[in-house]
Amino acid sequence: MSDATKILLRSEVDPKDTWAIEDLFPSDEAWEEAVKQLQAQTDEIVKYQGKLGDSAQSLYGYCALETQINENIENIYGYANRQYDVDTTNSTYQAMMSRATSIYVDCVGRLSFSSPEILAIPDDILEQFFKDEPRLSIYRRSIMEIRRLKDHILSPAEEKLLAAAGEVANGPETIFSMMDNADAVFPPVIDDDGKELPLTHGSFISLMENSNRRIRRDAFMNLYHTLEGHKNTSAAVLAAQVNQLKFFAQARKYPSTIEAALNVTNVPVSVYKNLINTVHDNMGYMYKYMKLRKKLLGLDELHMYDLYTSMVPDADVKITFEEAKKNVMEAVAVLGKDYQAILKEGFDNRWIDVYENKGKRSGAYSAGHKVHPFVLLNHKDTLNSEFTLAHEMGHAIHSWLSNKNQPAPDAEYVIFVAEVASTCNEALLMQYLLKNTEDKKVRAYLINYFLEQFRTTLYRQTMFAEFEMKINEASEQGVGLTADYLNKLYHDLNVLYYGEDVVVDREIDMEWARIPHFFYNFYVFQYATGFSAAIALSQRILKEGEPAVKDYISFLSGGCSKDPISLLRGAGVDMESPKPIEEALKLFSSLIDEMEELM
Repeated sequence: MSDATKILLRSEVDPKDTWAIEDLFPSDEAWEEAVKQLQAQTDEIVKYQGKLGDSAQSLYGYCALETQINENIENIYGYANRQYDVDTTNSTYQAMMSRATSIYVDCVGRLSFSSPEILAIPDDILEQFFKDEPRLSIYRRSIMEIRRLKDHILSPAEEKLLAAAGEVANGPETIFSMMDNADAVFPPVIDDDGKELPLTHGSFISLMENSNRRIRRDAFMNLYHTLEGHKNTSAAVLAAQVNQLKFFAQARKYPSTIEAALNVTNVPVSVYKNLINTVHDNMGYMYKYMKLRKKLLGLDELHMYDLYTSMVPDADVKITFEEAKKNVMEAVAVLGKDYQAILKEGFDNRWIDVYENKGKRSGAYSAGHKVHPFVLLNHKDTLNSEFTLAHEMGHAIHSWLSNKNQPAPDAEYVIFVAEVASTCNEALLMQYLLKNTEDKKVRAYLINYFLEQFRTTLYRQTMFAEFEMKINEASEQGVGLTADYLNKLYHDLNVLYYGEDVVVDREIDMEWARIPHFFYNFYVFQYATGFSAAIALSQRILKEGEPAVKDYISFLSGGCSKDPISLLRGAGVDMESPKPIEEALKLFSSLIDEMEELM
């Protein structure tokens, strides 16, 4: 069993605890060969320029070759990204990642002629193309999606120019990643025995969960005081991110960055604002939870560094990675043996990079490659890490099923539905653990964790979404995104979301400077909408059984074959309505009541 508390060098990590990167490419040399192949493919595809409207065969030839190119560039970029993420200090993979970004931008530039040409094909002629070449039908949805965006696609020359600007546009995220993962060094925390506890992005939440309040406070202060030391640089990087979003939104004739971001995935802006408004209307549940937390922790003042520690500390348990895998496997049994078989495939064949090592990217994710998904973890033998495993494998199986059941043009699901599958797995795991727990303290501990999921996923991610919306609106109105402005805005939102029973320490004002999702272009709101949808779906699965499971597996297998709102409706959830959010928050309230009774 690996020691999840010791942070090793990458070279010291047991290969069985690493993902099978060789399944993408067996070596760096094979990666170089793929780059050469991509160059030949892009040289070939530009021969179609000016000819897409000539015939059905010409349009099909382009689409088929573009599919091959997309798969190749996904593997090239993915291999570089995976290698870089497990050791951001490795200069070889820093350079490879930079090259991969340049290759991707060049490829997008070479293909940029296609959208304007597809838009120029008259409707009647395009329909005749579908009749003349039956194989073209698998590209119907992707072709019609381009035509849906007609008002925001420019001339071939302008599209090529925007594509060439892509590498510059990636600059803010790249700089943030280097600052956050490779260069960030935080003072260690000293425990009561004088032992140094390493403080990293990966270990921060574990330290914040510590039952020793002094350790929590020191970790909190050490991290945020360090971030404060380069607050102006962090503000400049975030401002640059917003500026590049604004540039592309204006270039594509969108009235705002949020409309540009959401229209790409066909999600109405009203869904984003509905989330924020519904959460605002239900702030009372959060204040109720904070009042209970303060009471159960026996504190005169509840500080920001008191929000993660369990209200039932003596029920805390250590959960090894092997135990976490077993629990997740049993929790998803309700989804059927086929679902479990895919999960076992991932566990047995190194889809997962398990433990933290020096220089490894913080957090967790799943990257859905065609060969199989790759899941990055930083497992810490905690309940939180067990749920992270369930979460990321939900993403992985979503990708696996979509790739297996949809043609390549329709296989990649949009980000709006991405968080549903992951969070549904978490909800099923929680229900499984609660069902199989008779000990009152352990049950209270689990409910404590479930309450924290509501706080951190539904409320906190909505707060992030509101912050992101407000900084974009401010920039569009000519307001400078200085460190002082960002700090004040962030402070005020914390006051609004946590209420009068929480001391909003000034150090939390810098939290925005460590959130990578602010560089993901209006991504975070989908954690909250996905959580709400997942709660509704998991409840339906547990109550109705096979009919609900069938609808859910169909949703997971849908890729982007329909717009995301329609896909979710097919599974039984309407995200244009406040109902799923309200129902999730009512469950939150009932859990608070049960927690108070148990304690």
